[in-house]
Amino acid sequence: MDEYEEISGRNRAITFSMNRAAQLVFEAILLFSLIGFSSVEISAQSNRTLPVLIVDGFSNHDWKQTTKVTKWILEQSGRFEVHISTVPSDSIGQLGWLPDFNKYAVVIQNTNNIHNPALRWPLHAEQALERYVKKGGGLYILHSGNNAFPHWEEYNKMIGLGWRDKTVGYALEIGPDKKTIRFAPGKGESTGHGERFNAVIQILNQHPINRNYPAQWQTANTEVYYFPRGTAENLTVLSYAYDSTSTHRMWPVEWVVKYGKGRVYNSSLGHLWQGETYPPAYRCVGYQTTVIRATEWLATGKVTYPVPHNFPTKTSLSLKNESEFINAHRQ
Repeated sequence: MDEYEEISGRNRAITFSMNRAAQLVFEAILLFSLIGFSSVEISAQSNRTLPVLIVDGFSNHDWKQTTKVTKWILEQSGRFEVHISTVPSDSIGQLGWLPDFNKYAVVIQNTNNIHNPALRWPLHAEQALERYVKKGGGLYILHSGNNAFPHWEEYNKMIGLGWRDKTVGYALEIGPDKKTIRFAPGKGESTGHGERFNAVIQILNQHPINRNYPAQWQTANTEVYYFPRGTAENLTVLSYAYDSTSTHRMWPVEWVVKYGKGRVYNSSLGHLWQGETYPPAYRCVGYQTTVIRATEWLATGKVTYPVPHNFPTKTSLSLKNESEFINAHRQ
């Protein structure tokens, strides 16, 4: 081999080494870029808010303010993006009303036709909600939502218990030994309630929604339904309260229902009457915490929202300042 061939061979070796080094640097940059992109993507996914739909449009309660306050409670937690779909009041509008429930992790039902049975969802919307929950959707029955739609067979199954005539379904009572007493159709009374009062909510069954709650906690100016009735199938009572203003007995306050692959949360908490503005029942820290945790559980099957330090106790209420909501919505 002459000198020229030796130098050429060395140059090729050096060139190969430089090219190889450049390739390794490029691969390292690409790898770190991908890692960085993945981290950002994962972070974005973990910080993504959960989509929630509130359905409203008619009720004997103040459904407009109930929707507004519920949306505010959920969104201020930073965990939800809340949309609203209002059932049209005219028959022509109802024909075209069909929310895409599948776009949402949770649907909150805030309509009630107890005083006007002619007010209903159109059949195609009823069937769409049934499919949504059966396939794994979350359904929140907000207070008077469980007064609604006795004509709707599958709705009765979804809510488990509601405001029904004594001839309809089974009523549940909680006995002194914390065992459930079951009343057959025709036994006991129709669903009702006494005066509103500061009720002590008592935990009956541990659940992700009430994990780390005190065994008893006080909520403000609420209604305790006596003889709540329904199919009472696939149902777990989470809490109950003593009705101190009427029957002087203990009745379920919150319960969850398994419907197909879906989850349903139902409760008599959350009364907001005509003429009230952000009343104590909604300012209650316990109530607001439960709304957020129940919605998260319906969406994911888990609860990560913490129990705040100022959660109410058995002997003391905990109310948020009424100016928080009023100032946030002042025009």
